[in-house]
Amino acid sequence: MSNNEILEYRDQINAYLRASHRALEAARFNLAQGFYGTATNRAYYAIFYAASGLLWSQGISRSKHTGVLAAFRHHFVKPGLIEWEYSELYGAAMESRISSDYEITLQADRLLAAKSLEAAQRFVDRITAYLDQTKGIRP
Repeated sequence: MSNNEILEYRDQINAYLRASHRALEAARFNLAQGFYGTATNRAYYAIFYAASGLLWSQGISRSKHTGVLAAFRHHFVKPGLIEWEYSELYGAAMESRISSDYEITLQADRLLAAKSLEAAQRFVDRITAYLDQTKGIRP
């Protein structure tokens, strides 16, 4: 991708990075307030937004959650640009979010929410560092 194309997508990428940081803040707040399901949800969305911004750095956009995960794995993990552990963090966060959002009998607890937040922070930090190092993009 050319520098002109990156500049074209810079606003979109930054919007996703800002959204990922807001989701992290919301996850922290909800964890502190005891809203564990909402904290788990927001932690997942921090990852989803960061991955979406990363995909935009290659001019790639996906509309479905599974599509973003698959494209992240195909374009960044498989070629070794991002380490496999971040693929695992993303997949686990997606499963936790689905469980806490849709399986009403399986309520998220403090431990799950805290682990989700920690994983999301690591993921967002890694994606932010990658975009800064490779594209000169900072949130």
